[in-house]
Amino acid sequence: MASMDKYRTHLYDEGEENTSWRHGGPPTYDMVNKLFEEGRTKDLLKRLCRNAIKTWEMELSHKTNLHDFKTINPEKFKLFVNGRKGLSGEETLKLGSYNALLKTSLPEKFQYYKAGTETFESSHEAFKMAFPRGFAWEVLSVYSGPPVIVFKFRHWGYMEGPFKGHAPTGDLVEFSGLAVLKVDSLLRTEEVEIYYDPAELFAGLLKGDPAADATADINTTAANLQACPLFKRDQLKDGNEEVSA
Repeated sequence: MASMDKYRTHLYDEGEENTSWRHGGPPTYDMVNKLFEEGRTKDLLKRLCRNAIKTWEMELSHKTNLHDFKTINPEKFKLFVNGRKGLSGEETLKLGSYNALLKTSLPEKFQYYKAGTETFESSHEAFKMAFPRGFAWEVLSVYSGPPVIVFKFRHWGYMEGPFKGHAPTGDLVEFSGLAVLKVDSLLRTEEVEIYYDPAELFAGLLKGDPAADATADINTTAANLQACPLFKRDQLKDGNEEVSA
């Protein structure tokens, strides 16, 4: 029996032996838990909200059947990111957490990360390579309790691996945002709204020198972005061990 996870439930609990796991068994989070414990802002952590979100992210990344999820109401679940159209539970599960969060309405020529062409597997591999020690997540503040939970969060890691043709920098990459969770009487999530600025994330991921074979594509995309009214040039200057949350 694997050791219990301090921050996530429904991994090794009774009844999980029949769960359909994406990689054949429940994931382990030892490395990202260590990064989280070393880098978290201890005085602001809100345990209940933190563990609920970490468990939801674990289920989304590692369970393949929505009805094995314990953290959401599968029939009602919707994910809204930056005011875009909501994704159902099945749509979110198919896309994966990274693609769901990084979808954009920008024309493809303005996109550094093309969520529409990434698979669940390729998106997770890209971020595992960029953040080999993990991409940790914490709750900074909670502003209201159930049934509508509003909180501020922070996501961070060290870019010690390459990302989409950009060399590792070793630098801290982080971004923060706001989230709204609507939960039912069993504290299962029915709706999630997430608001954040993707430029905070990509400003860190794209700092590394581009590989020679990627320079032409990157220069073309950069030129397109500089012409895009939704972006500012200064925003762009500057399997089971899990990487996220």
